[in-house]
This record gives sequence, structure tokens and C-alpha cells, in this order.
Amino acid sequence: MREILIVGGGYAGFYTAWGLRKKLRRGEARVTVVDPRPYMTYQPFLPEVAAGSVEARHAVVSLRRHLSGTRLIAGTVTGIRAADRTVTVRPVRGDSYELRYDILVVTAGAVTRTFPIPGLAQQAIGLKHVEEAVAIRDRLMTAFDQAASLPPGPERRKLLTVTFVGGGFSGVEGFGELLSLATAMLRSYPELTVDDLSFHLVEARDRILPEVSDRPGAWVVRDLERRGAHVHLNTQLLSAEDGHVVLSDGEEYDSTLIVWTAGNASNPVVHNHTDLPVDERGLLLVRADLRVGTDGEPVPDVWAAGDDAAVPDLASPVPGARTVPNAQHAVRQGRLLAKNLVADLRGKRVRTYRHSSLGVVATLGLGRGIFQYKGIVIKGFPAWLMHRGYHVLAVPSWERKIRVLAVWLTAVLTGRDLVSLASVQHPRDAFVTGERTQDQAAGRTKERSTA
Repeated sequence: MREILIVGGGYAGFYTAWGLRKKLRRGEARVTVVDPRPYMTYQPFLPEVAAGSVEARHAVVSLRRHLSGTRLIAGTVTGIRAADRTVTVRPVRGDSYELRYDILVVTAGAVTRTFPIPGLAQQAIGLKHVEEAVAIRDRLMTAFDQAASLPPGPERRKLLTVTFVGGGFSGVEGFGELLSLATAMLRSYPELTVDDLSFHLVEARDRILPEVSDRPGAWVVRDLERRGAHVHLNTQLLSAEDGHVVLSDGEEYDSTLIVWTAGNASNPVVHNHTDLPVDERGLLLVRADLRVGTDGEPVPDVWAAGDDAAVPDLASPVPGARTVPNAQHAVRQGRLLAKNLVADLRGKRVRTYRHSSLGVVATLGLGRGIFQYKGIVIKGFPAWLMHRGYHVLAVPSWERKIRVLAVWLTAVLTGRDLVSLASVQHPRDAFVTGERTQDQAAGRTKERSTA
């Protein structure tokens, strides 16, 4: 059998493997997926995970459950050498080793783009993985518990100050959902008022949500500001040392929770550790049929899709345009890639990728959203319903759709579940503290006996 090796189990990788599992005949090829995580994260749900509207486990899709018959390797590909058809795999445990392939599919995905800002690495947290979304939620709730026991003052203010850096979809959705959660939590904390909250959204450009046009983007800014948020446009984060935020517009304040969502960068293995052709941004050069290379010089048996691939946008009127790195394209590219791989194996014609945008939709908090398709703009509650409807249909598998719907319907009847589980991030603390207490008690007993 031919060995099909898929690098990365994110959107594009998962849908490619899922499609191959359904389309390949028995014995036609073996599929291997290499990814350090045992699940695919449905990233559009991460803002709602941070707000407690979606359970963390429901925002991920198990690779082993849905890719039965596929070989799964828990590890990271650290090098690709198309010249000799091998990749270097660093497993979660053990030493790195070489893995050969017949057909390579690169869907490694992008990574969070960061800058050498003082204090950023020590203080900030991202919003790209479900673990980060859970931590953001628990940190905010823990901050509320701590602030409620403090008198008004700088320490309480710092605990209830939240900063999001980055005004793209991930940042705006996460910011809006967390602002909605914090406002709702005030009802359970009579010691606190809305004046104690301080939410800051920092964006280096002169507008947020670049995927929508100017007027809807400006409306989102006004909506957030009406809810008490501070939106800093044309502003950069200069420092975050010890939680003290310094902005380029001259404002300074202390913030316990700093979330970094300022864009993506190409995956290091694609940008620095491969002999495959890349463009000026470090993305793989990909043809319209998703083969790596150019029309004149394709790379034999290497394909790519998703955020680390510069795929021609045939639906765009702009010459040379590339598809934007979002879930809409990654899912559809993965589905087409599975079909093209099977067609190529059987000597049939492959298809080119063409997809016209279905519009963009974003949640801005419970009951709030915005949708735009060309000149059509829908705001508020109807857009929020459209957001939930679209994503419950888009999340893979009926099992996940049912689980998410069940949580949403339960929340309608019982409200938000406002409980912090921050202690699960340090599961041994209670055990260690209990053991230390017993040792101290035993020591005192021994001292009394000796006396």
C-alpha cells in the first residue's frame, strides 16, 4: 500500500483524513496523521468556551473516534525533506525519528504571531487552543472571587481589568463574549459594580474586524463602547511587565488578564525546516488543485491546504489573490484534497479549488452578533442566532452537534454555569498541602512526646 502522511490534525488535516477514510478502498493506501494533540479543535467555539457557553470537551473532535482505521502518531513534525520523501517526527515521549512517505499532505496550520514586547511572554495568554480558552474563563472567575473580598482600590481594579490585544475575529469575539460573561457575573457578586470592570481592546490598525466593511466594523466598536468597553484603535502594546500595561496612545493601567490575539504566523516547520517552495510570507506555494509547487514546477506527490498554504483564490476578481486563512476555506480545502488524492491514486482528473465566501458572522456576546454578506448586514440578536445556527451545523459529527445543542438549551432554562475550576490546572496542590499538614502535625506530636 502507498503511505499517505498528513502533517497536522487541524481543520484541513482532519477533513482530509476523514474524507480519505470514507473514500479509500480496502488496501488502497494507508493514512497516517501526525499531531501532538489527540483532537481537532473547532476554533470558532473557543470564545464561547471562554464565556462558559460551550463545554470545553464539546469544542474538540476526537481523532481516534472519528478517524478509525487511520494510524495516529502523537508527535510533531520538525522537518520535511521532499527530496528523499522523509519527515522528522518528534514524539510526545521518546527520541525523534525519520518517517518515510509516498504521498505527503502538509496541513500543519499557523501559529500565534508574537513580538518581543517586555512582559508579553510572562503575562499574556493566547486564544488558539481549548486549554487557553478554559484558562481565560477560570482566571476571570477566580479574579471575581478575589476582588469581592477586597475593598475598592487599585488591587481590586487590577483583578477586574481585562486586556485583549488584536482586533481580528478571534480577538473581537473573545472580547465580546468575556465582557458579556463578566457583566452577567455581577448579579452574583453584590460587592461589585459595573464601575469595577475595565475591559480594553487594543488594535494596531484604525479599525477592527478587517473581514467586514467599514460601517459594520464601526458599529461593532460603538456597541462595545456602549457596554462599557474601551477600544483603542491605532494603538500598540508597548509593555506588559508585571501586568502593568503601557499603550502607545499614552494610557497605562494594571491588568491581571492579558489575552494576545494579534494574528497568525506561518508554521516554523514550513517556514524554516523544509525544502518545499514557500512565498515571501513563509507559506507553501500551492497550485489551484492543492498540489505544492507552481503550474510549471509541481512537487511530486506533495499536497497542502489550510493556514500554511498560499492557495490561489479563483473566486476573487483580484489577479493573484490567495484564499484568506479561515475555517471556511480550510474545511472545504480539506474535503477537496481528500477527493483529489483518491482521484490521483486512481489516475483520474483532479479538480481545482474554488469557493465564494458565504459571508462572515461573529458573536459579540450572549444575544449579540454581526453578519455580513456582500452588501447585506444583520446586527444584534438575529445575527447571534445565525452565528449559533451556522456553527452547530458546521461542527463535525452529529455527536458533537447534539452535545453543543444540549448545553445551549440547558443554559436557556438554567442560565450560565458560573463556577471556576482553576484548581484543576494545579491538581497536586491539595495533595501536597495535605501531606505537608500531616507531616507538621506529626512533628508537633513527636515534640510533645519527647517533652
